[in-house]
Amino acid sequence: MSLHNVGFTYAYGDKPALKNVSLSIKPGLLYGVVGLNASGKSTLCSVIRGIIPHFHHGDLTGQVKILGKDLLEWDPAELSKAIGYVFQNPFTQISGVKETVFEEIALGLENLGVEREEMIERVTAVVRELGIEALIRKNPNELSGGQRQKVAFASIIAMDADFIVIDEPTSQLDPDASEAVFAIIRKLKERGKSIILVEHKIDLMAEYADRLIVLKGAEVVLEGPTRDVLVSAELVDASVPRPEVTELGLALAQAGRPLRSIPITRAEARELVADRIQEASHAHSAL
Repeated sequence: MSLHNVGFTYAYGDKPALKNVSLSIKPGLLYGVVGLNASGKSTLCSVIRGIIPHFHHGDLTGQVKILGKDLLEWDPAELSKAIGYVFQNPFTQISGVKETVFEEIALGLENLGVEREEMIERVTAVVRELGIEALIRKNPNELSGGQRQKVAFASIIAMDADFIVIDEPTSQLDPDASEAVFAIIRKLKERGKSIILVEHKIDLMAEYADRLIVLKGAEVVLEGPTRDVLVSAELVDASVPRPEVTELGLALAQAGRPLRSIPITRAEARELVADRIQEASHAHSAL
């Protein structure tokens, strides 16, 4: 997948929601997308998913290629098979036309014309994998936000798209539900799925993302390996906070007491601090 000099202005907008965006998305990686509100994150997701320009109309410029084919040449129905999309609001992901969670998860497969037996097998397998057996007979319209988000993921996983776009899946969830959602994202990553993930929780991005895309003012100002991006000055210029442990590592380095490396996750920080304590203990013993 690639974007070259892509810009987009909504039909009702007076300024670009995206401008001059050029990206090359490599398969099998998790790309984290970060930036302030209104920086263009959701619009980028909509372009990659084909919602722009097929449903959200406006002025699209530049070139978007998905699986080697120009975005404008894709039939929206075919594109929905190739790319799964988990919306920001779990309450809008539920169709509202099915009476049970099992039927809701199967809806996408039904629309694709999957045979009944295969449909049942695929939905059953996903339900077991995500541990949501207790939900399958419930009405999807009566679920909590966290439960609905799990069902949304189950629907996408059942369709088995190789490429998945996930737009702020934890923005309306409590910490426990957020942790459950990221457990699902971990499973998808282990399967080798290509993932575009918009998420404000930078600590989670540090743990899961292979690469980060940083947006500011509708433009991509930085893209690269997660570790490189998190320690870069450009991240600060984009007003995106670093993980606290990264700030600690940089502060220690500036004070002349650097750790062996700059941590980006809490697990790394604990290991590096433990090493520092052990080194200090050995030095003291040598005296």
